[in-house]
Amino acid sequence: MTSYAPRDPKTDRLLTPENSVFAIIDYQSTQINSIESMNRYQLVNNIVATAKLLQAFHVPVILSTVNVASGRNQDTIAPLKDVLGDTPSYDRTAINAWEDREFNEAITATNHRNIIMAALWTEACLTFPALDAMAEGYEVYPVIDAVGGTSLAAHEAALRRIEQAGAHPTSFSQLACELQRDWNRTETVPAFLENMTAAGKFLKL
Repeated sequence: MTSYAPRDPKTDRLLTPENSVFAIIDYQSTQINSIESMNRYQLVNNIVATAKLLQAFHVPVILSTVNVASGRNQDTIAPLKDVLGDTPSYDRTAINAWEDREFNEAITATNHRNIIMAALWTEACLTFPALDAMAEGYEVYPVIDAVGGTSLAAHEAALRRIEQAGAHPTSFSQLACELQRDWNRTETVPAFLENMTAAGKFLKL
């Protein structure tokens, strides 16, 4: 069996490290503790697994927090911060990260038009930048099993709103398969298998 020649990773219609950026917004203790749309432990596990996966595929990561400098909020939760290491964090006062100059310029500087987005809450800090980014011509891919809202109804309504505006919901497993794409890409197979296993998608038998 022979695969076709690789597509141009910058113009590929599917997600690639060369055409995507990962925006991680407001994974802070206050937000985590207010999530009611899914199990909070699973939420943390999923965002950490997603961050590890995208780092392994060298997708640029843009991290943002809200109200840390003001003292009203704590920094990014430790399990995620440990994975991201020295990734810069853009603290802001705006609920909508797209309205923060430093965050916006960091996304723009990657010159990647596909934004893989994870944020808390779904109904605010995911919805607002997603709508603004799409209005400016970006394609937005919310990671639906790594985001949450203050209620299941709020979470689902927010996802419907951004879908209707053109967002493309994705999941951890779909991202992993989309980035790996071909087993002939042997250099990323170990990271793919490790992260899928860590996320509980594969079982060690």
